[in-house]
Amino acid sequence: MLSSGGMPSSHSSTVTALAACIGLQEGTGSSSFAIAVVLACVVMYDATGVRLHAGRQAELLNQIVCELPPEHPLSNVRPLRDSLGHTPFQVAAGALLGIVMAFIMKLST
Repeated sequence: MLSSGGMPSSHSSTVTALAACIGLQEGTGSSSFAIAVVLACVVMYDATGVRLHAGRQAELLNQIVCELPPEHPLSNVRPLRDSLGHTPFQVAAGALLGIVMAFIMKLST
């Protein structure tokens, strides 16, 4: 829940569960629901777009640094984290998990 990357996207499931809970509690016509949906869209777009591509760039940079000769000043640099983003499938699975959890919470009350 606190790390980046992986299956399913915990960030996507959290914001989707929030939006679904607000929709179930206050209705889909409420301004709170609209704000939660926009937040969920921004988080999921960031996970599959910006963060995923930043992770791919970090992977490539790590490979370049590994190929440097040992006497190069950057050859001993700590590797960059490359598991930053999510694939669209991981985000969709997280969103589905969030919706399911929202309905389970609604049924339990």
